[in-house]
Amino acid sequence: MTGGAKEHRSIAGHRSIDRRSLLADLGAGASLCVLLVPAGMAYSLAAGLPPVAGLYASITSLLVYGALGPSKVLILGPDSSLAPLIAAAVLPLAAGDPRRAVSLAGLLSLLVGAILVLGFLLRMGFLGNLLSKPIRTGYLAGIALVITVNQLPGLLGLAHSSAASGVWGQFTTTLIHLGHGDANLAAALISAFVLTLLVVTSRSSPRWRMLGVLGAVAGSMLAGFLLRIEGTVPMVGALPGGWPFPALDRLGTADIVALAGPAAGIALLAFADTTVLSRTLALRHGNAVDGGREMLALGSANAAAGLFGGFPVSASTSRTPVAIHAGARTRFAGIFSALFLLAFMQIGPGATRYLPSSVLSAVVMVAAASMIDSKGISALFRSSLTEAALMTATFAGVVFLGVLTGVLVAVGLSLAVFVGRAIAPYRTELVLVEGVPGFHDATRHPEGSRIPGLAIVRFDAPLFFANGQVFVDHVRSLVELSRVPVRGVIVAAEAITGIDSTAVEQLVQLDEYLQAQGTVLVFAELKGPIKDKLARFGPETRLGQARHYPTLESAVDALRQYPDSG
Repeated sequence: MTGGAKEHRSIAGHRSIDRRSLLADLGAGASLCVLLVPAGMAYSLAAGLPPVAGLYASITSLLVYGALGPSKVLILGPDSSLAPLIAAAVLPLAAGDPRRAVSLAGLLSLLVGAILVLGFLLRMGFLGNLLSKPIRTGYLAGIALVITVNQLPGLLGLAHSSAASGVWGQFTTTLIHLGHGDANLAAALISAFVLTLLVVTSRSSPRWRMLGVLGAVAGSMLAGFLLRIEGTVPMVGALPGGWPFPALDRLGTADIVALAGPAAGIALLAFADTTVLSRTLALRHGNAVDGGREMLALGSANAAAGLFGGFPVSASTSRTPVAIHAGARTRFAGIFSALFLLAFMQIGPGATRYLPSSVLSAVVMVAAASMIDSKGISALFRSSLTEAALMTATFAGVVFLGVLTGVLVAVGLSLAVFVGRAIAPYRTELVLVEGVPGFHDATRHPEGSRIPGLAIVRFDAPLFFANGQVFVDHVRSLVELSRVPVRGVIVAAEAITGIDSTAVEQLVQLDEYLQAQGTVLVFAELKGPIKDKLARFGPETRLGQARHYPTLESAVDALRQYPDSG
């Protein structure tokens, strides 16, 4: 290399990057580390686990994703949306034993990782599309409420209860404690101050939000040290020093069976969250992201977190913008932040000895509130009552049926919407509109007119066993309700992208019915693969090449030559 050229290096298989990018990532990693400490501890506490587990999960997931992840700048780690899922799955099995809870959380993360890696091997990256926007909006709003209610005890200095008791149970239990005067006034005052600071700074730029969290945590620790309130207010306590280490013990086959279902739900949600954020960043920066590789990287990161004392992780919608705003250019920003965090745990783990637990509860509550997309909710109610109903149903499922059940409700509703749209897709008749070339939707153009003796129908979906009769009924109604005899029906088939044997049989029956009425059935703009399937299914004499036309215009011209049915 010449002296004036930029120095390029290739590290761990990454693209060659220059020294300036590395320095920018180094600074971004240092800034990000400031947020990783309180966030990791807070989300770990929200999952009912020791705070240090969140730091272990942050370190291992960032290092693994930095090596394998496809996204240019994406930060993985503990997430507020996963915390209630983890708590609901782990705490009932732990039965109040913190050490067993950590082991179960590690096993859960390993299972999540195994499911995601298996999904990569089976090329199931498309599963990230199962959760539509209305479903995700309702789900995240429900999660935000669950998290907020579950953090009320910690906010008031009460004993932290299990999320498995449900939202209503947690809320009523907290009210009972308040009625008995059990709240810790000092803890409540500290959390009120922290909440105010975080809410004010949350309305600003990502850098100010980061400074708000740093100020709240550092200020609370300083106050705890100067005022010596560790005997009065519940504290996080000093973190164990050393390195992340395996914590998988006292586990059995029954635990694997019990956690398999929750692991599948967490894997789907984590992949959906990560994929959406990864694709958003890729579009913003003009890059492309492979869903399969994203699944592999996320699965490997979860497996690593489970092996070394952590719990399930996903992409962070709060820490990723902080990294970008701080100047991150590549995945080395996440790697550097993990190394800084690791150094903190070697040098100053005792700093959290004076950190009130209520501060972490406040951090989690503000992060949870940020998941509520108020603009998106309003837009759904304005634009589509059906999608608003789906969102509301998902919200209710998460809040009243439980978080894990809410995941199944969300997936089930997504599939139900898909099936419903496939069974009863949009269908219409095409007509002529005076002064406007082409053929147009009669529903949108009631002033249009039918070509005398012809009916052009459009069906916007693949034809298969569940909707074939819907198509047949649509065509028959057009013919039977026509004021004048219909001698020809033209199917505008460009939107029909698939067909099965049941639908072919129904088409043959429709053709027989129309023929008895003196009406011919033809297809225009039928796709090549559909023609091939029709040929393979066999009804060549009825629906073969003689019935296919390349354009609507050619079909109309041909049928105009047919004699009147009368």
